[in-house]
Amino acid sequence: MNIQKLSSLAVDAKSRSILSLFDEKSRASQFSISAPHLFVDYSKQNINKLELAQLIAIAHEAKLSESIDKQFNGEKINNTENRSVLHTVLRASKEHQEKVLGEKLAHEVAEAEQQMQQIVNGVQGGSITGCTGKRFTDVLAIGIGGSYYGVKVGLSALEHYRDLSINVHVIANVDGGSLEEKLKKLNVDTTLVVVISKTFTTQETMLNAKAVKEWMLSSELAQDSNSNTSLDFIAKQWFAVSSNIEAVKNFGINEQHILPMWDWVGGRFSIWSAVGLPLALAIGNDNFAKFKQGASDMDLHFKNADFESNMPVIMALLGIWNRNGLEYPSLAILPYAHSLRALPGYLQQTDMESNGKSVSNSGKKLDWLTAPVVFGQEGTNGQHAFMQLMHQSDDIIPTDFIVALKGRSQYTENHKVLVANCFAQSEALMQGKTLAQVEVELIAAGCSQEEVEFLAPHKTMKGNTPSNTLVMELLTPETLGSLLALYEHKIFVQGVLWQVNSFDQWGVELGKQLGSKVLSVMDGAEDDSLSASSKGLIARFKQQS
Repeated sequence: MNIQKLSSLAVDAKSRSILSLFDEKSRASQFSISAPHLFVDYSKQNINKLELAQLIAIAHEAKLSESIDKQFNGEKINNTENRSVLHTVLRASKEHQEKVLGEKLAHEVAEAEQQMQQIVNGVQGGSITGCTGKRFTDVLAIGIGGSYYGVKVGLSALEHYRDLSINVHVIANVDGGSLEEKLKKLNVDTTLVVVISKTFTTQETMLNAKAVKEWMLSSELAQDSNSNTSLDFIAKQWFAVSSNIEAVKNFGINEQHILPMWDWVGGRFSIWSAVGLPLALAIGNDNFAKFKQGASDMDLHFKNADFESNMPVIMALLGIWNRNGLEYPSLAILPYAHSLRALPGYLQQTDMESNGKSVSNSGKKLDWLTAPVVFGQEGTNGQHAFMQLMHQSDDIIPTDFIVALKGRSQYTENHKVLVANCFAQSEALMQGKTLAQVEVELIAAGCSQEEVEFLAPHKTMKGNTPSNTLVMELLTPETLGSLLALYEHKIFVQGVLWQVNSFDQWGVELGKQLGSKVLSVMDGAEDDSLSASSKGLIARFKQQS
């Protein structure tokens, strides 16, 4: 990517107001896109037609179309792990699956889908029960990272579609307090457990799984049963999503209860696979199919739309413009929907774990910055927290507002106010308020000249903050699928243009390795590679344990 070209292109933008761009009366309609289930207004971005055209030209120069084809066709674009990136094939037509995967692997995918559907139908219909014959009332999903975030965001987003007879819980944090909190809500004989781990060795996941296993087998119900029945709690009530079949069987889980994971589906893109079993148990097979269909609709839009009207491409280019041209380091995700409260956390992983890199695909140090710092919160809560900084600090933080035109609750006036706040905040971040405007307001309110001079500087707002407003008619399974796929593709496009591998995460591995070292020292081993700081902290911990 030609960063020098981008920097020179952005010179004028850095000294102009976004509001001035609205002198062109048709700006709002020209700077918006409709795609399956979604509409985005990006007219409040600090960009004009010429600059956008130049960005699109950069995408063509980078042969973005070829990279898109390579991903969808299964080429091994994850070059550091020699893997394809084919989460999209899991939501594609059967014909496309066979074309890309081949008949044998496509059949394996179909079998996994059928197995998953049978489990969901059996649990929801009551033919699959616990050891005592009681229907399941709760599902406990144990995973972390990509085996957790997608399920979490889906559960909260699609709350209105769930089976009311089944409560689905997720546990990821290794903190025992989190696990205790979950187990207090559960009964041994009516809880179905799903362990999600590709290797079945992930430290946090396996520690939690072993603790839940002990909780279940040490229960009064298990102890009062005959010697064989206690083992059946694990064999009958536990399921696993993993590629390590032997490890799962050794844990005690029935081989018939194991669903596959493939190395061509990355963890943070795995909700479309059997990793989505807990979500499907909550919302049912039909709604899970609609969720995947919404994502597939966005896939087709991404593959086929010209860049000028391609929602993921335009959002990616705007992100690069803000990051590398205008030099803004952050991105705020602000869903004005309580159901989407988990989305900012999901996108933190999807974006920063994918593109938080400083080395190119070929291993060379990059001359430009990549992923922004992503953060956010549901509206309107964020307005009473960090948005103070967004309005009045010197930092400019580009923002994605996300809102549904129709609400789900009976409180229609609440939803009207919610939507009004969403639209108002994007306007306020763009317009700001000058010192002169504040002075006029204070004088009109009857303030003395002395009060005006004192208060006015405190009440000014810088404005000129760029934003997108993503609009959906109603939050449905299809809409959520389309929304998640939109961000997946946006992140992929940015990775292509930044020339990074968006599908590995070696930075995550370092923490795991050092975590094992620290744990071994806590258990009495010696390790001179740790700093004096860490050794001192370990000693302090051991004194209290």
